[in-house]
Amino acid sequence: MEKKVKITEKITIGQNDFFFIGGPCVIENKKMVFLIARELKKITDELNIPFIFKASYDKANRSSIKSFRGVGIKNGLKILSDVKEKLKIPILTDVHTEKEVDIVKKVVDVIQIPAFLCRQTDLILQAARTKKTINIKKGQFLSPYEIQNIIDKVKSVNNDNILLTERGFSFGYNNLVVDMRAIAIMKETGYPVIIDATHSVQKPGGAGNKSSGEREFVETIAKAAIAAGANGIFMEVHHDIKNALSDKDTQIPVEKVKSLLIKLKKIFDATNE
Repeated sequence: MEKKVKITEKITIGQNDFFFIGGPCVIENKKMVFLIARELKKITDELNIPFIFKASYDKANRSSIKSFRGVGIKNGLKILSDVKEKLKIPILTDVHTEKEVDIVKKVVDVIQIPAFLCRQTDLILQAARTKKTINIKKGQFLSPYEIQNIIDKVKSVNNDNILLTERGFSFGYNNLVVDMRAIAIMKETGYPVIIDATHSVQKPGGAGNKSSGEREFVETIAKAAIAAGANGIFMEVHHDIKNALSDKDTQIPVEKVKSLLIKLKKIFDATNE
């Protein structure tokens, strides 16, 4: 049975809806966040695609102690709050501790559980108790069948607003692969399934003290996953790829988003006739 997930008073999505979650990997400054958010809103409004803006105030799982982590929770949430208020778009961000949940819930519409933390029971329960929509990113170490255990944790506190995100499975060292069967398996839960097309082409720790990736395969993964039944697309987007302070090898340029979304929407419509 298809679940309908309420994002805001105006946006509700289910397995018959195509939607887009996008934004920069990490908040570098207010100017860049608004630049990207405005452009993505313009594109999605034109294409009539439900849009959730994503950005992280802190990247707590960076490879190196020297890596840029973000602007911090206080400054980051102020920027995200401004984006939400001024551009009228729903906001998603990820949390890393139970304490963060109580702060973040005042601003965001969707709380994301990072892949590396998807088995942290107390964190999941704390996020679920907010009654916000919870986006569960399936860990690189989990089979798609195990996602049900995480769903059960969220539902145990009477929260049924759940999104599921596939982002690849660890394959040897510093490599991820996407098993398209995972899309179908997770859809059996009834909840909308998202493909994280940019993290799926990441090579975790592939550059020694940082992750590398293969941006050229983002479109391939995205199209294959939508054809396999994914309902939504998650992509990290940047306006200046070469100078991005995080995941510069996997984020896609803002100027390529529109053409890709058009292709993906056509595939989605063709496979959901």
